[in-house]
Amino acid sequence: MPELPEVEVIARGLNDTLTGRTIVSVEIPGLTRLSDAAEIIVPGVLGQGVRRAYRRAKVLLVELANDTTLVFHLKMTGRVVHGDHRDIHKHDRIVFILDDGSWLIFSDMRKFGYVKLFTAQQLENWEFLRKVGPEPLEVAPAELAERIAERKIAIKGLLLNQSVVAGVGNIYADESLFRAGIHPETKGHQVSHVKALKLFSELQAVLKLAIRENGSSISDYVNAHGDAGAFQNSFNVYGKKGQKCARCDTLLQAVKVAGRTSTFCPHCQPKR
Repeated sequence: MPELPEVEVIARGLNDTLTGRTIVSVEIPGLTRLSDAAEIIVPGVLGQGVRRAYRRAKVLLVELANDTTLVFHLKMTGRVVHGDHRDIHKHDRIVFILDDGSWLIFSDMRKFGYVKLFTAQQLENWEFLRKVGPEPLEVAPAELAERIAERKIAIKGLLLNQSVVAGVGNIYADESLFRAGIHPETKGHQVSHVKALKLFSELQAVLKLAIRENGSSISDYVNAHGDAGAFQNSFNVYGKKGQKCARCDTLLQAVKVAGRTSTFCPHCQPKR
């Protein structure tokens, strides 16, 4: 699933190329099950200019001139790409045709993602976003550290909990825990304040680096213009169970935490 860096890269790319464009028509090869119906989306977007594209948590938002917002959740295999006219592909779900002839395409092979259209009030009251925690790149590590201080839940699960901190998924949780030297099964209240500050400082660093590297392409992710990311080439632990740790040559191990595979170095991240 695309995480904060991947969605941020897409949002920045779309903001650069979509802002000021107008949606002149819509083609719908086949919307996903959780998407709004065509009868809601099409009349709400036709003739509307794009004000901006931005991100909240792992959600991509495109704000239109009539104060509505197209919301895309990519889930596991969703893509949102803006580019030249092309043939409709098998997994395309909806196509927004713009005044310059370019296409904004939402595609999703596994159909778990969705596109919805919200009014300003609906977006403000959307329970999904109302429950989302702070953006990790917009608050100080000390504030994030306070959010785990009394929690008797594994730190990996807390990082994945979108109400604790927004936008973090399996990749960047594993990578930041490795950088901070914290075992993924360590309970939140067992992480010292100093270690918690280091964890969230490392989380911010790894997120920023991943954004600079255009995100991580494991299988399906591409940016707003169809290009793959490169940060997967910098992984220290994610997906590397059985390989040697880049720091100490110890073989990396994996455990299940909060239902997700968590890869770690038993030497650099000792369990306490």
